Amino acid sequence: MLVSAKEMMQKARAGHYAVGAFNINNLEWTKAILLTAQELQSPVILGVSEGAGKYMGGYKTIVGMVKGLIEEQNITVPVALHLDHGSYEGCYKCIEAGFSSVMFDGSKYPIDENVAKTKELVAVTGEKGMSLEAEVGGIGGEEDGVVSMGECADPDECKAIADLGITMLAAGIGNIHGKYPEGWPGLRFDVLESINAKVGEMPLVLHGGTGIPADMIKKAISLGVSKINVNTECQLSFAAATRKYIEEGKDQQGKGYDPRKLLAPGFEAIKATVKEKMELFGSVGKA
Repeated sequence: MLVSAKEMMQKARAGHYAVGAFNINNLEWTKAILLTAQELQSPVILGVSEGAGKYMGGYKTIVGMVKGLIEEQNITVPVALHLDHGSYEGCYKCIEAGFSSVMFDGSKYPIDENVAKTKELVAVTGEKGMSLEAEVGGIGGEEDGVVSMGECADPDECKAIADLGITMLAAGIGNIHGKYPEGWPGLRFDVLESINAKVGEMPLVLHGGTGIPADMIKKAISLGVSKINVNTECQLSFAAATRKYIEEGKDQQGKGYDPRKLLAPGFEAIKATVKEKMELFGSVGKA
């Protein structure tokens, strides 16, 4: 059964650990993450970007796959199915499709419009018992070869959004999506501290979790970060394991070309990456 991320976020915030939000890209990804969460008795959030939603054949397809896996694989830990960096329209599509959580990324709008749209979605998701993540300040990343460092969120704007009744808040603190470039100055803990001071007990979200050093992750958790997004790291480990299998010529041996065999090393690599992250985030045994 899918649950809203509300309870897992509140428990994580109070218990000083974070729940991993792992992006899913296909069946292997989803199954690997769910089985690892069950083995480690950890709550988990499955993140779906709008691009991945299209790739996997639409939001209803994903809801069917995730619910089917939870039932058939006897997954009993709390699982939230969450739209990652959703547009205003995307949020409504996922609400309709049966997601249990959505993120509305209104960071590109002027703050007044971000507040108005977020407020509306607080009411709609609240009626359906879903959790809602909102964003203030940009999360950097590489697009078309240009690396943006992301703008740090304004603590007062964070408070304005947090006060609307959202479940969790993503705030830019110098974090970026994808691999971190050489000379990245690190997370802005001063900004995180001032945001935390303004928003009280609001669970905070760290996007771009791949490649941030473990000590920084732990410090961010101690300052109120309760959800950490991971995507690139699983993609890299999956690709490396698949490359090794093919370079060793294993796809040429027997029926090594069978996708079940071809994708098995990558599947195991995702499981190992997720396990490592859950241990680092402190969510093991918290289901």
